[in-house]
Amino acid sequence: MTPLQSALLLAFSHLAYAEQPSAPAPISAPLRELPWGQLNFLHTTDTHGWHGGHLQEPQYSADWGDYISFAKHLHKRADEDGSDLLLIDTGDRVEGNGLYDASNPKGKYTFDIFKHQNIDVITSGNHELYLSNSSNNEYYNTVPNFKQSYIASNLDIQNPKTGELEPLAPRYRKFTTKNQGIRIISFGFLFNFHGNANNTVVQPVQETVKEQWFQDAIRIKDVDLFLVAGHVPVRNSEEYDLIYKAIRNARWDTPIVFFGGHTHIRDYRKWEKAAQGIESGRYMETLGFLSMSGLNSEKKGLVVPEKSGLSYQRLYIDNNLHSLHHHSGTNATTFSTDVGKNVSQAIYQARNNLNLDHAFGCAPTDYWLSRAPYPSDQSLLSWLEKSVLPDTFSGGKTPSIVITNTGAMRFDIFKGPFTIDSTFLVSPFTSGFRKAVNVPYKAASQVLQLLNNEGPILLEDLLALKEQGLDTMGTHRLDDLAPPLPPVNLATLIDQSPTKHALFRSEQQSPIEGPGVVSDKPNIPGYTTVDDMGSDGDDTIHERIKFYDVPNCVGASVNFDPADKTGAPEKIDLVYNEFVQDWVLLALRFLGVKYEKEDTRSALDGKTMTDVISDWVGEHWKCEN
Repeated sequence: MTPLQSALLLAFSHLAYAEQPSAPAPISAPLRELPWGQLNFLHTTDTHGWHGGHLQEPQYSADWGDYISFAKHLHKRADEDGSDLLLIDTGDRVEGNGLYDASNPKGKYTFDIFKHQNIDVITSGNHELYLSNSSNNEYYNTVPNFKQSYIASNLDIQNPKTGELEPLAPRYRKFTTKNQGIRIISFGFLFNFHGNANNTVVQPVQETVKEQWFQDAIRIKDVDLFLVAGHVPVRNSEEYDLIYKAIRNARWDTPIVFFGGHTHIRDYRKWEKAAQGIESGRYMETLGFLSMSGLNSEKKGLVVPEKSGLSYQRLYIDNNLHSLHHHSGTNATTFSTDVGKNVSQAIYQARNNLNLDHAFGCAPTDYWLSRAPYPSDQSLLSWLEKSVLPDTFSGGKTPSIVITNTGAMRFDIFKGPFTIDSTFLVSPFTSGFRKAVNVPYKAASQVLQLLNNEGPILLEDLLALKEQGLDTMGTHRLDDLAPPLPPVNLATLIDQSPTKHALFRSEQQSPIEGPGVVSDKPNIPGYTTVDDMGSDGDDTIHERIKFYDVPNCVGASVNFDPADKTGAPEKIDLVYNEFVQDWVLLALRFLGVKYEKEDTRSALDGKTMTDVISDWVGEHWKCEN
């Protein structure tokens, strides 16, 4: 037997067990129990292609095949005790992992991998809509794969064949649960998103709830539960507040359950006793579990309702086999199902076909997005602005300032091999760089500061004051003024980052293991969530860790020394990630320099941040044999 055949045999024998061959074994930790009820839900959101699991983090190392096996066991439990289990997914399944991004076409493998889970309600996220081919993939693949479950309450698409606008999927779904006979009306929403490609239309939620079909749906008789799933934050959500009020105006006491997404956090919100909702993290780190008891149903007597009436309970499950075995009452021998094993094998084969483990180089240490202070030697953003950007853009002699939004960076870098997969984990986006040439240095040098400032006045407001002839800069310090972005698109920019702007900062939790541990107890560092239901929501009892604020943008000065005041250039090239072009040009306009989009040029021959990082790593980080 050749070494390659031996390796493949070892890999496939591992797959017979579960998860991916290179996945680290989970670490045993104290667990809270699953709060099983009359009607139970498993919820995923913002998986962003991480269906192979986290291959460098043991606490999140289970893959999509393991999730399929886990759901199968919980369905069996529901059938045995007469309760019900429903599965929900609220979008952003694409962009952020080599399993999706490295294939041509993108998603070549993931659509077939994802479809084997039996999901009862599924919605789109904003990432499915940034590019027309992504939304067409939803139309041609995901919607047909989940024909009975996909819901698009406020999302239309141009039919790729006819060009006619039509709903991406049904506006709502009415169904009855298998065992309890609970009668459900379900909706599927996207937040008021404006960054979609021109082949889709996202109708504002405030308009959707006025439409006749919605008003008729919330007045359908014999409904036991309204289920609202969507790529919408459960916290501080104007969209969900509007939907809640609309339902309550028609049905004052029918229970409502919300499933949210988009902000990449674990969170739970109580609107009132009979209206509550969960948001279940990001990147397949979390399987959200929510249960309800005390519901009315067509079939009586199968499950005894809570004596106290309607109740909701929740648990955030760390996605690893230690947790999944425990909550399903199985072990290494009994856990994996045939479908689950087949999907795990398909993931392994896809990763192998895409050569995702090929290393460009090896990182000498860990670099963290928000688990280390910025600036610092362990900050990924410091590494980016001190090393990657200057080295990449110093080829010419023209003095330049290079700016990128920190949201272009999605994940941490771990010590060791930096692979094809790593490039997409760290920066999966397709936007390149552009530049405004011959920009007065005095204005260009203030753009980064303006983009990063926070305050009560928006950049647009400052511009309006300036156009009215008021000398705002003469009466206020720049950093006392505007936050960096117009409000309509702020969420879009922040969405690109796993660390949130202050407006979206969730202080109720800390991210996964890393520097900043504040306790010597021998527990596993991880999420320590505090939400509207308390502080006992994480299934694994974690050790709290600290995380740090980061700016919206970072920048580097290239081919000149900004500290040399006497030798400062009169004009420079202002280079920036194309994603932030609108805000860069708006900042320049406020500073008295008018550039239009057509005045800018492509930079770096169209290379993306993904290309920039992989090229830099290949040149500077060598692996020891």
